[in-house]
Amino acid sequence: MSDNRNVKIRVRNLSKVFGNQPKKALELRDQGLKRPEILDKTGQTLGLSNINFDVHEGELLVIMGLSGSGKSTLIRCLNRLIEPSEGEIVIDGENIPELSEKALLECRRRHFSMVFQNFALFPHRTVQQNTEFGLEVRGIDKVERERVARESLKQVGLDGWEDAYPNQLSGGMQQRVGLARALANDASVLLMDEAFSALDPLIRGDMQQELLALQHKMQKTTVFITHDLDEALTIGDRIVLLKDGEVVQIGTPEEILTKPADDYVRRFIEGVDKSRILTAESAMRKVRSTVRDSDGPRTALRKMREHSLDSIYITDRDRHLIGLIEAEAASQALEQGKDKVTDAMTLDFRSVGPAEPLHNLFAMFHDNSFPIAVVDDSKRLLGVVVKGAVLDELAQAAETPQTTEEATVPAGDE
Repeated sequence: MSDNRNVKIRVRNLSKVFGNQPKKALELRDQGLKRPEILDKTGQTLGLSNINFDVHEGELLVIMGLSGSGKSTLIRCLNRLIEPSEGEIVIDGENIPELSEKALLECRRRHFSMVFQNFALFPHRTVQQNTEFGLEVRGIDKVERERVARESLKQVGLDGWEDAYPNQLSGGMQQRVGLARALANDASVLLMDEAFSALDPLIRGDMQQELLALQHKMQKTTVFITHDLDEALTIGDRIVLLKDGEVVQIGTPEEILTKPADDYVRRFIEGVDKSRILTAESAMRKVRSTVRDSDGPRTALRKMREHSLDSIYITDRDRHLIGLIEAEAASQALEQGKDKVTDAMTLDFRSVGPAEPLHNLFAMFHDNSFPIAVVDDSKRLLGVVVKGAVLDELAQAAETPQTTEEATVPAGDE
């Protein structure tokens, strides 16, 4: 999938070795040895190995994997809370591993805000004071930081709670404070490390939707760490899937589900309700024919005969969707001497955007038998979805080859 947005962060050949002989460990890696063999021979742990990916401006990129996969190590390398052993991490032209301590502090202040799993709130500070904390450290004027903090709290739905203390809030509300604090700092990149993992499932689902709504509004470049596939599929524009410190696959949720890179990824996606992730775009077919709003019923009937259609969509010269005309209605219009297809068209059809989940389309087919039109934000006709295509798409996604390889979870944390 192409992305026309600018690259905000470029990661190239990033590796991290935990131990005092990183060079030796990387030499063995280059010889083809894997993490367990390197650990056995050197006592060094290969936390990350040759990681390459981009984060686009305004993208919500999810990095996911099991415990020990390297995901938390990776997010901490991005802002150099953990020192990489090799590789580049370039943000807006600055290569973070090469920065001096002073330049690194300024880079972190300008570019990175973090939201943690454990909320990390000060219990003796009010919600307002917790939200202001980063601004206070930066020496921002009191009046200005109060204004910014209030605006950030409003964005996460906590206006009116400014004077409350953390112990008076639910877990979800506490995490909203952490998110508001990160937003108040106005860094260009939001780093979220297992931010919703400590919440109960219902609150977690609510927070995921809140994040999506916030992302739609603000288009904040976000890197989100999770071990939960459903969460990754729900919120991610793209997913970077890690195993044993290496990238297994990078793709959109739909690409991960429909084109798993190997057996490891196939095991990850088993049991996922693909109808809630796959979209109309995946089942969309090219429109065989359309008529213009200036055409007459005779033209519509001819095109329907040529393409074996019972109905045909009507568009204007710029392919904006106007309506639909059935063969019977076109015949009656011709007998009645009507000049334009718009005189006999119907608006009793369904149209959806390309990102509409497939499971929403099933009920639409119960209403009528017309193909569902897929349109862009300007209502231009992109394609159509027929019921059989939905079923075919789901059947293909369900066909995951059997594998004898057993799933393994590396011991220990990252």
